[in-house]
Amino acid sequence: MEPRIHFITVATADLDAARAFYRDGLGWESLLDVPGEIIFFQTGPGLVLGLFDAVKFTEDVAGAVDDPSVTGLTLSHNVDGPRQVDAVVDAAVKAGGRLVKSPQQAAFGGYHGHIADPNGVIWEICHNPGWRVDATGRVAIGPVD
Repeated sequence: MEPRIHFITVATADLDAARAFYRDGLGWESLLDVPGEIIFFQTGPGLVLGLFDAVKFTEDVAGAVDDPSVTGLTLSHNVDGPRQVDAVVDAAVKAGGRLVKSPQQAAFGGYHGHIADPNGVIWEICHNPGWRVDATGRVAIGPVD
């Protein structure tokens, strides 16, 4: 199997709140929106984030999970500098997100903050000077000076 992810699907207790946050609040364009079931957003080349109604999610995985809430997971969005971190965190909070950690210097030498979407999915908004993506799409993570 190639090391590739095409879909990240997250169970969501309130699909309408998720839609309002991502589409209406943050301005993301939905790829496919099935009211009462799932909404998809393309987040990169060949990569889709799906927000799936928690009841439908549990049915889809044949009841394999008792609690479909998301814990122990952070989705990250890298930006060009600390000012952009501040701006994105501010926009996400205004869109209905909850501030988890105010933007600040990070232990790795960059700058980051954390917000949670209306269903508790935690996003790290980050400026990491050691993060690069080359022309082929390969990621390099190096030390921060």
